[in-house]
Amino acid sequence: MEMENSVEKPTRRFRLSRRQTAGDRILLAVFFVISFLFAAACLYPFLLMIVSSFTDEATIIRNGFTLLPAKWSLNAYKAVFSAGTVPTAYQVTIITTVGGTALSLLATSMCAYAISVKALRYRNIIAFIFYFTLLFSGGLVPTYILISKYLHLRNSYWAYILPNLVGPMNIFLMRNFFSTLPESFRESAKMDGAGEMTILFRIVIPLSTPAMATFALFYALGYWNTWMESMLYMDSSKMYTLQYLIMQIMRNLTAATTIAKQASIPMPVPPAHTIQYATAMLSIGPIIFLYPFLQRYFVAGLRVGGIKG
Repeated sequence: MEMENSVEKPTRRFRLSRRQTAGDRILLAVFFVISFLFAAACLYPFLLMIVSSFTDEATIIRNGFTLLPAKWSLNAYKAVFSAGTVPTAYQVTIITTVGGTALSLLATSMCAYAISVKALRYRNIIAFIFYFTLLFSGGLVPTYILISKYLHLRNSYWAYILPNLVGPMNIFLMRNFFSTLPESFRESAKMDGAGEMTILFRIVIPLSTPAMATFALFYALGYWNTWMESMLYMDSSKMYTLQYLIMQIMRNLTAATTIAKQASIPMPVPPAHTIQYATAMLSIGPIIFLYPFLQRYFVAGLRVGGIKG
């Protein structure tokens, strides 16, 4: 009986401690209201952008931006897709993003694992070389000469992927994450005859899913927003990325509108404002759906590098 009473007392105390007082409920309600208002403030511009992309240009000029426009229109999307190369640009961007992200994760994880193994000779020197590139870079002109003249990567997907293959900071963050894994895993695998590649792909990477998902999101965003490589290394519009093609469409529309105004040529109202929102939807729409699939890993991955330096 005494043992039962000793077990019941902590349980009762625990239940009493979990009861919320009136002040706790009020404070929790205030937190919920603040969170809701903050989420609504973040969501409102996004909804306004979606609605404005389907709004008639004359309606926006006359009535301004609103969530319930008087007249709907698809002229902005028609103007974007009238270029005829938007599907091709999507294909180039998707191939670059998927292939580049996979290769970047592979290269980053291999470099990070190498410098995280204490048995590697000169690993501090190798780490310093990576760190040196964070402080100094060759610049645009030497990079252009290297890519186009010596590596001969013009008009190829490698011109998008190779210059952005590895981020030195990502290597250090991933190395720090690998360092938090118990060393006993690696030692046990070595005793069973596993090599370094087996340890990396069979043990380390599966245990580092949050970090891999976080870096996958970072690399995917970087490749998806690539546009300068199209301007520097691509001669054909069939190899343009979506971001660079959209930028060209916006430039052509602005130039045509300016020339028409200067020459006093009567013309329909061009979708100057609405096309900006339409292009924004086309560029961020697909990539924004990637986040829900990585969300459960993203919060844990944000702690990468925060435990060991």
